[in-house]
Amino acid sequence: MVKTIVLRAPGTNCDAETVFAFEQAGSEVDLVHVNRIISHERKLADYQILVIPGGFTYGDDIAAGKVLANELRLKLGEDIRRFFEAGGLILGICNGFQVLVKAGFLPDPRSDGHLQVTLAANDSGKFECRWVNLAVNKESPCVFTNGMESMYVPVAHGEGKFVAAPEILPDINVVVRYTDEQGDAGAGYPHNPNGSVGNIAGICDSSGRIFALMPHPERHIRGTQHPQWTRLGAKQYGDGFPIFRNAVRWVQQS
Repeated sequence: MVKTIVLRAPGTNCDAETVFAFEQAGSEVDLVHVNRIISHERKLADYQILVIPGGFTYGDDIAAGKVLANELRLKLGEDIRRFFEAGGLILGICNGFQVLVKAGFLPDPRSDGHLQVTLAANDSGKFECRWVNLAVNKESPCVFTNGMESMYVPVAHGEGKFVAAPEILPDINVVVRYTDEQGDAGAGYPHNPNGSVGNIAGICDSSGRIFALMPHPERHIRGTQHPQWTRLGAKQYGDGFPIFRNAVRWVQQS
């Protein structure tokens, strides 16, 4: 049986949806407070998939995701690296994206800890909550998006603007980009809800096993979660579901 661990901390609020998504994809899931990992009550080595879900951990004090990022980097950094080197998958959603980049696990988990990318305040200066179109980069090595072409999923964040040092931008493994309804990945606001450089909505590491994105795929795993399903008809699965199914299948086939 595939085992997934969903980490929570004070302020996490998308954990239940993420647990449900992985359960629907066929995984056994444990929802675990980060302190239980730090105290060694639970071990990452007992799992194949590690997830940091959305929310506002520790009230997003200092900056979004920064406090939890510091906890992971300073208290669990070696444990997470061993988990990754043993073949584990890591997924970060919204606040999880902020945490993974600020902890230094993306874009390269083997970096020296010097931050090369971050998620900054939205250009609009306000919290953005809406559904967005995403195009999936077919050339990406990302395990989670294998076989996918596009998604229609919600965003809900105040600090989602992806920023990167210009010299490393060409080397970043971009997985998903914001687009308009016609698939234009150069479309501006509101299609790009935060002003991310290159309309980047999600990235992965070079192995494709660490993936993080700002939009919320766990909020669209059933067809009836689409805001227009009564007019357009409901599909069996929502656009975000393949991300979770792909992760579970990859572990099963590894």
